[in-house]
Amino acid sequence: MARNSGKILGYAIAFTAIVTAAILGLSFYLSGSTIHELLTENHKLSKAIRHLSYEEQIGYATLQRRERNESGELVSTVRFVQTASGDSNQIVSEQLFEVVGEVVHFDALIVKFTEDYVKDGKERALYLWRRVYGEHRAPADGESIEIPGSAPERYYNITKALRVRNRDIFWEAIWDLANDPGKLSEYGIAAVFGDAVYLKLESDKLYRFKISATGQIYPEVVDIRQDTETGKLEHIAESKY
Repeated sequence: MARNSGKILGYAIAFTAIVTAAILGLSFYLSGSTIHELLTENHKLSKAIRHLSYEEQIGYATLQRRERNESGELVSTVRFVQTASGDSNQIVSEQLFEVVGEVVHFDALIVKFTEDYVKDGKERALYLWRRVYGEHRAPADGESIEIPGSAPERYYNITKALRVRNRDIFWEAIWDLANDPGKLSEYGIAAVFGDAVYLKLESDKLYRFKISATGQIYPEVVDIRQDTETGKLEHIAESKY
């Protein structure tokens, strides 16, 4: 009797292990195939990506103040603004960062959708701001501008094209390109890296982040005058940095 009970218990454990493995395997398969389905079968997503317009400006930065901290380090307080995709006059995000030093680095991830994916002969690109850091810090120690894996506000139309349960899956896959640029290359999607944009900020300048014909980000420096009564910035002159 005891021997039979032992066999039954053994069969039960083995069966449980098989079922667990099957569930885990199915979950892995489904999670691995979901991004495939989104990129190949979601027509709303494809349409939203095709409607990404060519952008010339994706944000700007200004130096709010610069002062020494208790340790005697020079600290720059930077206002960083992101503008809407397709509308550089609409602000979607505004943040303040305290950066040690005068030179500030802005790091972005550029994700290109080639004509193979878009299928209309025109490439599209996403510009995802990653982090900001000073000249005395390593990039990995910088402050996050966007949270990796999250849906950037400036690409609301793309997020809206996805079911709620699929939004995290899509954006996590896109952000993962920072670690594996060719991960989605079979779909005509890849991350393109350039050097981080770095600037010695001055208080009477506005720094526009613009995009070249090849998709790389570069700064354009604009001289400004601050209207102390209205708080508006009056444009005086501009020149490429």
